[in-house]
Formats: sequence, structure tokens, C-alpha cells
Amino acid sequence: MSQPAQLISLATAVPAHILHQEEVARVTREMFGTRYAAFDRMAPVFQTAGIEKRHAARPIAWYGEPQGWKERTAAYLEVAQELFVAAATKALSLAELTAGEVDVVVTVSSTGIATPSLEARAAKVMGFRNDIQRVPVFGLGCAGGVSGLAIASRLAKAQPGANVLLVVVELCTLAFRSDQLTKANIVACALFGDGAAACILRAGGDGLAEIEAAGEHTWPGTLDIMGWDLDGQGFEVIFAQAIPSFAEANMGPALSGILKRFDIHMDTVDRFICHPGGTKVVIALEQALGLAEGSLDHEREILREYGNMSAPTVLFVLERMLRAGLPPRAVLTAMGPGFSASCVSLKRAA
Repeated sequence: MSQPAQLISLATAVPAHILHQEEVARVTREMFGTRYAAFDRMAPVFQTAGIEKRHAARPIAWYGEPQGWKERTAAYLEVAQELFVAAATKALSLAELTAGEVDVVVTVSSTGIATPSLEARAAKVMGFRNDIQRVPVFGLGCAGGVSGLAIASRLAKAQPGANVLLVVVELCTLAFRSDQLTKANIVACALFGDGAAACILRAGGDGLAEIEAAGEHTWPGTLDIMGWDLDGQGFEVIFAQAIPSFAEANMGPALSGILKRFDIHMDTVDRFICHPGGTKVVIALEQALGLAEGSLDHEREILREYGNMSAPTVLFVLERMLRAGLPPRAVLTAMGPGFSASCVSLKRAA
């Protein structure tokens, strides 16, 4: 009988530049207030987003200057590699491993394009072996942290004893667009932050938690809810206003269906660990999952301190849960482009 994958370690990293929400609101008003008629109607989002500060790849003045694909890609390649190395190094240290002991590396990122991919660019600095298996993954969006954990756990389970490194890096702020006079762009300016998380997974031995089950649910006809549009300047965010109401109506049945395939019932889950896409989404998830208001407290804390970093955000929440003490069974969940829901069930180590 195959051994389940174990979560051996988890670490996070953020860039040095800090964006305080009050300053972002002021600068955004200077950029859009006289050019975008709907700005005053949108401006309260900076107060209602539940965010106090975020971390960014570049200082705030950079985002007000004209930036095209070349400039945004250069920023992505530089800072994403730095965060990859920082998060991966911490995760390896916590697992008492060296980079030379990593057999497989899974890299998840949807906020920049890198070919060669980030793990190849970081290989020399990290000290990876030349026979390491590389699995770069693009396009999962906010669901990437959960789906990436599922992918890495399957690879670990398929190769007992192998050390699998998962690194999730997103630089969402590089999608800020001074040329886009849209509601979605203003919301992005109010929500997005940058960060990275890294995990070590291995089948066999002791870990922080066992990966019990993982699955996804994709709703047909929902491609326009979330994603990127592309033009000569870079990524342009797609946000549908329906995300909170869609989550409230659909996440409960979707997660129940995923877990039921593994004979796990919703009422046996001690804690749902959710991607905090925004305050309204957190509230919608509490209602969808039948949770008391305020139950997703760590989610609100991470949102307040880091903003929405897309894929790594739920792993920041998991890191905080591990520090507080993981309950017997916890289910990580996030929604992403597709439109889809991803979940991973964790059992606390004995």
C-alpha cells in the first residue's frame, strides 16, 4: 500500500517594498481621479477591502510611470527569482535539507512569463542537482497554491522517499495599470500584493500534516469570471462582480462533492482554510460553508497584513494555522480561473 504524502515544512517570503493602504488610495486618486468618472464611486473599496498594508515588487512611484511588457517582465524575472530563492531556502532549512537533496521542484506562477522558468533560473543559486525534475505550472491564478500542493503531493506519493519542493510565487502588483480606466483595475489596485510560499513534501516518515485527499471542481460557462486579458502593456485583470455571490451559492456543494469522492463529509472538517480574495469573498465563504461570522479569522489577518497575493495567500494562512495548532482535519480551498474550486484535505500529524 502506498504511503501518503506528508507536508514536511512550509515557509513564506515577501518583497521589501511596503504599500500602506492609505498611501495607495491617495496615489490612485492622483492617477485616476480626474480621468475616470467612476472613481469617486469606486474609491470606498480602499477602506472596505480589509487591508492595511501589502508588499510590492517595486516602490509605489514605479507604478505611476509608463511600463510596458519589457519593463514588467524584467521586474518579474528579478523579483520572482529572489522570492523563489528566499522561500525555498527557508523551507529547506526547516526540513533540514539541502537543495541538492531535492528530487522534484514544482513552480506555480501566473503573474509573469519566464522561459526558462523560474526554477531553472534559480537552479545555480539554489544548488539543485542537474537531474532534478522540473514541473513549472502557469494559469491557475488564485487556486494555484491549493492546486500546486495537490500536484506536489501526487508527485511525492508516486515516488516514495523523494523530496518534492513546491514554490508558489506571484507578483500581482505588476498588473497595476495606469492606462486602464476600469472598475476591475481600481479593485486590483485596492487588493493585490506580492509574495511567495514554499513547501517540502515527501511520502513516508513524519511531517506536519498528511495530505489526505485533493480534488477540483470546474463550472462550465464561467470563463469570464476571473483571469487575464493581454495587450501591449501587459496583463489586464478580469474580475466579475459576481465572485462573492457565486462563491456563496456554489462553493458549499462543490467542496462537498469533492470530499464525498474520498468518503469525507463536510461535518467532519474541523477547519476550512480559505484563500481570502477580499473581505466580501471571506464573508461569502463563511456563509457558503455554514460557518459563524468571524470564523475565518486567520484569513482576515493575512488579508489585512498582506493583501490578496493570489496563489500563495492560502499558504500564508496555513502557515499561521500551523503556528496556532492545526486541528485533526483541515481543508484548504481556493477559487481560480476556469472558473474552478480546488481543495486539499490535511490530517494533523499524530
